[in-house]
Amino acid sequence: MWQKILHIWNIKDLRKSIVFVLSMLVVFRVAAHIPVPGVNTEGLKQFLEGNQILGLLNIFSGGTLENFSIVMLGVAPYITSSIIFQLLQMVVPQLEELRKEGDSGQQKIQIWTRLTSVPLAILQSFGLIQLLSQSQSNILTNVTPMTYVSIILTTLAGTIFLMWIGELITEKRIGNGISLLIFAGIIAALPRAAQTAIVNYNPSDLYIYLLFVAAAILTVVAVVIVNEGQRNIPVNYAKRMSGGKSFGGAESYLPLRVNTAGVIPIIFAISVILFPPMIAQFFINSAGLVGRIALFIVNIFQNQVFYSSLYFILVFGFTYFYTAVIFQPQKVAENLQRQGGFIPGIRPGKETEAYLGKIMNRLVFSGASFLGLIAVLPFILQAVTGTQALAIGGTSLLIVVSVAIDIAKQIEAQVTLHEYDRA
Repeated sequence: MWQKILHIWNIKDLRKSIVFVLSMLVVFRVAAHIPVPGVNTEGLKQFLEGNQILGLLNIFSGGTLENFSIVMLGVAPYITSSIIFQLLQMVVPQLEELRKEGDSGQQKIQIWTRLTSVPLAILQSFGLIQLLSQSQSNILTNVTPMTYVSIILTTLAGTIFLMWIGELITEKRIGNGISLLIFAGIIAALPRAAQTAIVNYNPSDLYIYLLFVAAAILTVVAVVIVNEGQRNIPVNYAKRMSGGKSFGGAESYLPLRVNTAGVIPIIFAISVILFPPMIAQFFINSAGLVGRIALFIVNIFQNQVFYSSLYFILVFGFTYFYTAVIFQPQKVAENLQRQGGFIPGIRPGKETEAYLGKIMNRLVFSGASFLGLIAVLPFILQAVTGTQALAIGGTSLLIVVSVAIDIAKQIEAQVTLHEYDRA
């Protein structure tokens, strides 16, 4: 292992990319500890500990909300905007045409995604300020219109700053920038979580710790197996004659992954599932029907059965949705036919497209079911043990393992490319 690490480090371009990514993650963590002035951070920590939804949002944002930092929104507005535009691409013909244009169309959609993140960040920042100012923990003191404006502008700038950092990281091809920022936030919280677990250890709770360790090991092993799992579809290429010479006739395979979507469905699901209870929190003190509806939404999301069931459904659905976005059987079938390739026993064209779609649907069902079950497994353990730490730990561990696998694969691909260039 150490030889492989040294080999990676000796590649100059790859070393520079890794150092740059690590530097950006350090900048992100420094920004996460710069609080907005006028905030009672101790009161905020107590408030987050007593609120499951906002506690999960704190983990999702990379721990930036706990300090009410200048980047307290994390990359949540950008993720929400990405979800909106990916959904719109499925229903708006103009956006669908832009996506088909290739890089130029994707760049336009990306610009619109960034612009939409700005009003979303403003709304989320205002909503959080309103929510925290209504709490009984005296989190925000002397809230004036200028306070609102300054905090909103500061957190908006922080979100745009993280979006920029995320894109810079993605350009280095050491992993997805947005996922890496979430990954860094979760990793940064692990030492304190371990310290808390050690300090609060009680011999009578030994079985709870053992269950947590077993769940962690099960999650790591299962995520690695499923992420590496794929079905190889055999592909033959017809022989071609040119200038008296024979070309083609090779045999290859088309790899279809069990979990093509990676960790994106989990991130999407968390982003969506946090939205209704957060909005309801703003109206919970309202009189009349609005207040009763808001209270009902908050209470039903506190119900573990409803919450975990909805979580599973969202993860399952987003896995299908994201796979449909990035894997299109029609294009794959067209490319195979254009290159003279065919699947043995399957006619090129529509039959190949239908065959690939059927196989992929089966694989996605397995992958989506796995992601959903792993996501709700900690909630099942929480019901058995009565500790909330397991619920958050499971989602965090799933993200960490998936992102780590993606980073390892991208680094390995760059090493292979470097060796190929040298040859």
